[in-house]
Amino acid sequence: MVNPMASAPWPGSPPEFPPRPGSPPGRPQPPGGPQPESLPPTRVWLDQEAGWRDTLSERLLEQRIVLASGLLDEPAATRLSAQLLTLDAEGGGPVRLELQNLQAELPAALTLMGVLDMMRAEVQAFAGGETGGPALGVLASCPRRLAYPNASFTLSEPRLRFSGTAAEVSAREQQTRRMVDSLVYRIAEVTGREPDDIREDARRGRVLTVAEAIGYGLIHDRAARRR
Repeated sequence: MVNPMASAPWPGSPPEFPPRPGSPPGRPQPPGGPQPESLPPTRVWLDQEAGWRDTLSERLLEQRIVLASGLLDEPAATRLSAQLLTLDAEGGGPVRLELQNLQAELPAALTLMGVLDMMRAEVQAFAGGETGGPALGVLASCPRRLAYPNASFTLSEPRLRFSGTAAEVSAREQQTRRMVDSLVYRIAEVTGREPDDIREDARRGRVLTVAEAIGYGLIHDRAARRR
């Protein structure tokens, strides 16, 4: 027996159309031919960082403030050196060098240390976050060194990798020893400690709080609120 209600459309329901050739089964095709496939909407996101970095950097330089954060590699050392030398050539008062979570590659740190040695203007370093490894040489090269309350300082040995022939690796190792000696002697000079003591603390990976860094001779004082 055939149910007469099975094929009868429900009152008020839209009419059904026979499927056109090529259309998927079970999906009726509306009249007027095949419709174009709908495309996903296009979203245009504005670059929130476009331009603001340059503007902020210019405003900081106008106040004789240089910001160094993250990993200090050769390109970053070149950029920071150019900023410091520009401020030094313009004369005026001291330069404020902000070191925020600064880590450094050994060659880049030595490059910036050499520039700081030649600065006529007094460079005041303000350390925040964690400063460690070769970046301590940058900090030690500043005549005035202050730290924010959240700062910490890690003495550690630089990590370098070499590749090439045996003669090339041997030459690089000798060069690295000289660079490490320059870093150790600089920290020993400002802290008044023996270079061997600095090397031993670096092997142990000694971490200093702000109070310990002041006692160690690495930091002069805590940063005070600007008035």
